[in-house]
Amino acid sequence: MKKSAFLIAPALALGALALSTSPALAADATTYQANLAAINGSNASGTVMVTVNGNQATVTEKVSGLAATFSGKPYPHVQHIHIGAKGTCPDMSADTNKDGVISTTEGGPSYGAIGATLSTSGDTSPAAGTDLAVAGMGSSYTYTRTFALDAKTADSLKAGTAVVVVHGLDPATLSAAAQKEPSDLVPSLPLAATSPALCGTLTAMPAGAPGTGITTPAPSGPDLGLLAAGGGLVLAAGGAYAARRKMNTTV
Repeated sequence: MKKSAFLIAPALALGALALSTSPALAADATTYQANLAAINGSNASGTVMVTVNGNQATVTEKVSGLAATFSGKPYPHVQHIHIGAKGTCPDMSADTNKDGVISTTEGGPSYGAIGATLSTSGDTSPAAGTDLAVAGMGSSYTYTRTFALDAKTADSLKAGTAVVVVHGLDPATLSAAAQKEPSDLVPSLPLAATSPALCGTLTAMPAGAPGTGITTPAPSGPDLGLLAAGGGLVLAAGGAYAARRKMNTTV
């Protein structure tokens, strides 16, 4: 009996500790999801999930059907969480110059400026928004990464105005006139290189929604352009819960 009590007591203590700490962890976790829809006739598709716990965001994304190559190499698709505008994806009425393509700047009033760059490594701030080396590559890929979320992007997520945009079109899908146009942002590149291909507004998932692992209510609730460098396009929170559920991290 003494031996049994000796074994049980620590287990009870650990259980009590888990119960006392797990609500605090879960209370900070909110999951946002979006279906990424094609823009500019890209015929691409995708899904993205962002789980926020404290100031850490875990982004999981899967896309397919994007432009495959650019100058003979895997196409670099820079991607971001855009914030600070209407929180919507533009339709063709945003094509103000009527060339048949919604450029990045034409879409800006709908989805806003870059809040966070979904880079594969290194910087995730707007400053990394045009770094080709850390862009999603090729026609199809999965992306998982955990990084610190700044206050503006976190606020936009809570307000329902955060939008994921994946950039980069196949020039062959554009009209003959648009194929000859330079990028509105990087004149040394074609218009297709910097124009949006996928877009989706991030929406908070209900508490306990299937697949999210969230069991508590969601909390209430530079920049727009891509830059050029050297003549080229420069273009966590899986919490440990009592049940040890873990969100994994990698556009």
